Amino acid sequence: MHPKGKVCVVTGAASGIGEATARAFAAAGARGVVVADTNDAALARVAGEINALGVSSALAVRTDVAKEADIKALVCAAEEAYGPVDIFFSNAGLSRRGHEEASDADWDLMWRVHVMSHVFAARALIPGMLERGSGYLLSTASAAGLLASLSSTPYGVTKHAAVALAEALSIQYGDRGIRVSVLCPQAVRTGMFTGQAGAASVDGVMEAAEVAQKVIEAMETERFLILSHDTVLQYMQRKAANPNRWLSGMRRLRDRIYGEVAKAGALPQTPPG
Repeated sequence: MHPKGKVCVVTGAASGIGEATARAFAAAGARGVVVADTNDAALARVAGEINALGVSSALAVRTDVAKEADIKALVCAAEEAYGPVDIFFSNAGLSRRGHEEASDADWDLMWRVHVMSHVFAARALIPGMLERGSGYLLSTASAAGLLASLSSTPYGVTKHAAVALAEALSIQYGDRGIRVSVLCPQAVRTGMFTGQAGAASVDGVMEAAEVAQKVIEAMETERFLILSHDTVLQYMQRKAANPNRWLSGMRRLRDRIYGEVAKAGALPQTPPG
């Protein structure tokens, strides 16, 4: 599917990958681009700049993706402005430091943002997409959702769940006109990237606009798994071939990057992509 002539919704669109992809959709000729986030000023800027290009029309809708009512309202606003949603990019994300000892509040917040937000979008969109026989559900997980997160266990666990959800949606609806893709980036230069060396940046840091272009290219071929860094596929293959060896290697990587701090359980915060 190509964005040209389509109605596209992007969450987490006030900055980073979300903003870059919203701009890419507009540049590709989308009929309408609805940008959603909780940062009103940044949303207004992104929508205004897209509208100023004169290629696509853009609408900003303040949305807390952790709330199902907000997702429903977002879909309704998009439909009222442009008609049925063709492409929904569920991209919003966040990170909190810590492991199993992280607070219940942090675990719950990341679960709702990284997993339930995609569930809420699916509930709101799938009935209409099935009726029309067409639609595209995109979501952002992380390379941490395929491999591991060394700096945030709640992040890695919820991103694994996000990948599993995308797989389930593809299995259930991939032969009924609904296409599903999941983006699993490593380090990308966004607000979540601190600039410090970390496990996610061992293969380099990509620009958000580059990742957005990879999303467009993957949509054209309707590829399920979208990777910013090709090396992630090699890591996945090593993990599947010998899990024990892979886990041992990850412990060595932890120690090499974070040193003795890692063994003390106080890793510095360097969020994955």
